[in-house]
Amino acid sequence: MIKIKIYLAVLFFGVTYANAQITSDENFRKPVSETLKKIETAFHVTINDDRGLLKGKELDYADWRIEPGNLAISLTNILAPFELMYFKQPDGTYIIRKYENHKVSVDKGKERLAYLTTLYSNVDEWEARKKEIKACMITSFGLDKAPPMPKSKPILTPKRIYKDYSIENIGLEILPGVYVTGSIYRPYPFNKKAPIILTPDGHFGDGRYRKDEQYRCAVMAKMGAIVVSYDLFAWGESLLQFPEETHRNSIASTVQVLSGIRLLDYLATTKNADMSRVGVTGGSGGGSHTMFLAALDDRITVSAPVVMVSSHFSGGCPCESGRGIHLCGNGTNNAEISAMMAPKPQLIVSDGKDWTLAVPELEFPFIQRTYELYGKKNLAENAHFANEGHDFGVSKRMALYPFMAKYLGLDLNKVKNAKGEIDESTCVMEPKERMFVFGDKGEKLPANALKDINKLYEMFGETNNKIYEIKK
Repeated sequence: MIKIKIYLAVLFFGVTYANAQITSDENFRKPVSETLKKIETAFHVTINDDRGLLKGKELDYADWRIEPGNLAISLTNILAPFELMYFKQPDGTYIIRKYENHKVSVDKGKERLAYLTTLYSNVDEWEARKKEIKACMITSFGLDKAPPMPKSKPILTPKRIYKDYSIENIGLEILPGVYVTGSIYRPYPFNKKAPIILTPDGHFGDGRYRKDEQYRCAVMAKMGAIVVSYDLFAWGESLLQFPEETHRNSIASTVQVLSGIRLLDYLATTKNADMSRVGVTGGSGGGSHTMFLAALDDRITVSAPVVMVSSHFSGGCPCESGRGIHLCGNGTNNAEISAMMAPKPQLIVSDGKDWTLAVPELEFPFIQRTYELYGKKNLAENAHFANEGHDFGVSKRMALYPFMAKYLGLDLNKVKNAKGEIDESTCVMEPKERMFVFGDKGEKLPANALKDINKLYEMFGETNNKIYEIKK
């Protein structure tokens, strides 16, 4: 009995002594992992550091940073000093991740949307907000400083004629020595006014040469549209001018926005282009630029951003989020930028396995609310594929075609088979070499082609401060 009492006394003393070591003498410093365990107990949650980001990290006044009754502030207080953040998972647990300016948790996105709804309750208030964001986006992208488009003629390859459509490749000088490269799909025969559809490329493998992009461009051309598919900056044939690593320069987003705008400028000068009917659709990074073009260029009349509309993710590539446009209006996001399309027709395509997983319950109702201000709620649609992932797959294309046909006056029957189904099988898949503008080895690249990223920045009165990682 005496031994037990002595053991308990020693145990108690040991614990007390250990706790006594954490005092103001050491700034109440302790391992972050221990403080998070205390938070788990206090708030009845599970916090998972599955990447070991907290290993070896200690924090002054750690336990003092816990805010009783407020889990969000407590976690932020503990993690922010290490540039870490938390994400709430669908199962209610919390995971620790490195801080990223373009990504927050779904619940943070929800809070932001709730706040944004307090800023405008009628069309006039929304139009004022929209005007503010648009002006800021123009300045942030640097579009107000862009040199005029050169007056050089576009470089066009000979047409390839297929069943009900044709293709020719284009190299358009959008800035002095800077060429956007792509392919133009047209109905064949082409003898009457036709709407235009821009399809900015995304970050999928094989770029605009991949099958799903060729399918959708060919099908929409067969339906009666002039469809233009074009490369990302420092991607595809743009690599002839700028190396791959420059794709992650912020200026890439500026060039990509200008690519869409100046392709439209060119198309407006061509025969049979109906500028009263202009659509835009792209997936992933192309989805970001679909939203940007729709928000910035009033000529866009129909929009279909695919797997990109989100209140909690604004694009992991600087070619989408590198110019700080999401700081506009004291803080915006892609859901609000998407809403800037209102009251013109918009199809938002989402899925259950990327950052668009909550669109039906979160972002889409928010966007519909903006359309409702105009009495046009029915002009915003959402096609959600809960069991699919981040792609522009066949089901997503099948949702796109009827929408574009409906609002651009296209003939859906032109692409239906005997069973009444939309049939992509009659489209020809070209090898990427056939889609090149400047030859198999870039031998036809114009002599004035710019290859200096620093000079590109200088065109906009800026300096390139990008530090590249050395590849080993």
